[in-house]
This record gives sequence, structure tokens and C-alpha cells, in this order.
Amino acid sequence: MTAEVRAHSEHDDERPAWSLAREAVPGIALENPLPDRVDREWALGGATGKGVKVCVLDSGVEVDHPAVGAVAGATAISLDEDGNTIAAPDTEGDLCGHGTACAGVIRSIAPDAEIYSVRVLGAGFTGSGKVLLAGLRWAVEQDYDVINMSLSTTKKAFSELLRDIADIAYFKRTLLVASAHNMPVESFPWRFSSVISVGSHEEDDPLTFYANPDPPVEFFARGVNVEVAWLGGETITATGNSFATPAISAIAALVLSKHARLTPFQLKSVLYLISSNVGGRQ
Repeated sequence: MTAEVRAHSEHDDERPAWSLAREAVPGIALENPLPDRVDREWALGGATGKGVKVCVLDSGVEVDHPAVGAVAGATAISLDEDGNTIAAPDTEGDLCGHGTACAGVIRSIAPDAEIYSVRVLGAGFTGSGKVLLAGLRWAVEQDYDVINMSLSTTKKAFSELLRDIADIAYFKRTLLVASAHNMPVESFPWRFSSVISVGSHEEDDPLTFYANPDPPVEFFARGVNVEVAWLGGETITATGNSFATPAISAIAALVLSKHARLTPFQLKSVLYLISSNVGGRQ
């Protein structure tokens, strides 16, 4: 078997599809997009999120909520009798307040980001793993820059399909930011390495966030006693990883508005380097 492989490798027309010919190396030269020292001024200085598309995959977003403003697009996801995805304009808006809260957090940190709503939850936070899968798959196909997922599923039957979609997003340069479950249970997709996973901390500064030296939760952001947008144009005070997650999504949007071509891998590295507990920034 080894001899056969060696013989084949001598012929370019039989070269394995994923190999790299020696003469092709100069054609894939890449410039390092990161400076010798990554700091907050380089990453965030003057950034507003302009030009970055952030999707809130959630319960919808209330139209023209004063803490959210204009939404660039709103879609409701459902399934027909055969399990096919139906993506239709969302004429109902937020059905429980959760998506509006997440959108408000994003807007407060990245005011010029384009916010898109993809509704996969119904009234009373009801939803299904199949609709979540369909909604995430559809959202990834839209080429959003960041997808905020302040939700997860505990059903292991959906975990591999979610992992496949998360991997597709990763290679399409769509950043998935997902909240860790508020309870000590196994859930997905926040546990996947291709996803940025978020828990909450108690500090008040929305730009204070910490890298976790003991994953799978990778970052902690403001998520305790946070004033968030809610239904009816109102605000409430809420606690949970759900509200820490859009803070990281928004900070990622700030970075991308200055450095648009960063890959999810590079962006995760930048977030780590500018975290409040890395490099003596405590």
C-alpha cells in the first residue's frame, strides 16, 4: 500500500485533492493581519460596528424598540409537514422578549451594526431542536458576519447536526457566539470548539470581559443585573448567560468593523488577547 501511494504521488494528475503542489506554494502567500502587539486600541479604537451584519437567532425582535432601533431584516423559521424549512418575513416580531433583549445589548455596544432577526422561538420560549437546526442552517447560508445564539438544546440527537452546521459557519467566516447553559447540564452548540461560548460575570462595564482559563466556556461577559430591552418598548433588569452572549457578539462586531477579513480563528485570538484578564489588563 505504501509503495502504491508513493508511485501515484509522482503523477500530478493523480495527486490527492487536498495536497499542495510545490509550485503552488508562492500563490497562497498570506499577509499576517495582526500587528506584533494586539491591544484594545488596535482592535476596538473608534469602532462602532458599522458594516457588520449581526444575526440574533432567537424569539424575534420588537419592531422599532427605542433601545434597538431599526432592524435590517426579520425572518421567521418554521417547518412544513415534510420537514422542509420555511423562511418567511416575520410579521409578528418578538413573541416573548428574549430576542429584543439580546438585540438591545448588541445595539448598546455596537450602535452601527446591522441587526437581523431570525425567529426560531415562539411565545413562552417554546421551540424545537428541528426548528433551531433549520434556523441556524438558514442563517449561516445568509453569510451574516456574527450569529448570536442565546439558546441551546440539551438533546444529544441534534448535537452532531449542530456541529456540522457550526463547522460550515466556521469555514464560511461566520462567527457563532453561543451562551452556555445557565444550569450545569450538557447542551449544544456552545460546547463546540468552532463556537465562541459565553458565561456571565458581575461587573458593570459592558466592555469588561474575561477569558476563561478552564474551558469549555471561553469568555465571561456582563450578564448579572443587566438592564435589557423588553416587550412594549420597556426595559427590565435580568440575569443570565443569555445577556452576556450578545455583549461578546457586539465586541466581535466592533473588531470586525475595523478588521473585516479576520477569520473566526483569528477573531477568537484577538478577543483572547484583549480580554480584561490577559496581558496585565486586570
